[in-house]
Amino acid sequence: MKYGARNKITATVKSVKKGDVMSLVKFDVSTPHEMASVLTTESLEDLDLKTGDTVQLIIKAIHVLPAKEEA
Repeated sequence: MKYGARNKITATVKSVKKGDVMSLVKFDVSTPHEMASVLTTESLEDLDLKTGDTVQLIIKAIHVLPAKEEA
């Protein structure tokens, strides 16, 4: 399957709750990954971000796309 998402996180299916129209699949994330953010320079300066600072990353996304590697 081809997909457009650039960031991939390896995960294990934890549970599946199947419904008539929608289903819920929960995942355990098994590997840490580096993440990046693009923000305005004004926001960067307001946050006073520097190398080594500890921050919380708040992920705002509307889709999580599970994909199996083809054999």
